Amino acid sequence: MRVHDTQASRLRAAAAALQDQPMSLQQLFRLHGRAGPGALLVVLSVPCLLPLPGAGVFMSMGMAMVAWMIWRYYPRLVMPRKVGRFQLSAPMARRALNTLAWLYEKASCVMRARQQWWMQPGHRVWLAPFVAAMALVIFLPIPFGNVGPAAALLLVGLGLVFEDGLAMLVGVVLGLVLVSLIVGLVGGAAHWVPDLWAAWPLRPQ
Repeated sequence: MRVHDTQASRLRAAAAALQDQPMSLQQLFRLHGRAGPGALLVVLSVPCLLPLPGAGVFMSMGMAMVAWMIWRYYPRLVMPRKVGRFQLSAPMARRALNTLAWLYEKASCVMRARQQWWMQPGHRVWLAPFVAAMALVIFLPIPFGNVGPAAALLLVGLGLVFEDGLAMLVGVVLGLVLVSLIVGLVGGAAHWVPDLWAAWPLRPQ
């Protein structure tokens, strides 16, 4: 049995054992061992891919926290005590654990440990700012702006879980392309706004 199949089974067993008990983020973090930071990115990214009102604002704050953790502690597994105490209700924790198990089972068909030089501790110099930048884009009120950055962070998170440097590379490239497009659109809008305002027939004289 592959390592991530075992991990998926462990997550399903933890979900079944919850009953009506809540689960803290620290417990969820510890269930993943070395893959804790990646698992948190996966947990925070998935809701941003769904049409859930307000998910982007809330989850982006969590992503910013993960960026800080990566910058401060990566690859050590340390979560700030106050953050780790945050409780997920039993239904929410059960849903998160089963979703993670399903994702790991599906991702294990294409992901594997490779190009692990991406996982070096010194790479937090770029990884933390990248996660923070994606969190900022998700936080901004851009129509459908959550999907691309969330998909990029999902790939990075799964890459950390599976120690798959190629998945991380694809996620980073996707994120950088999206940021470039957004910057280009904002720059273009800033260029055209004065001309549109000058031509607006109802503007004050």
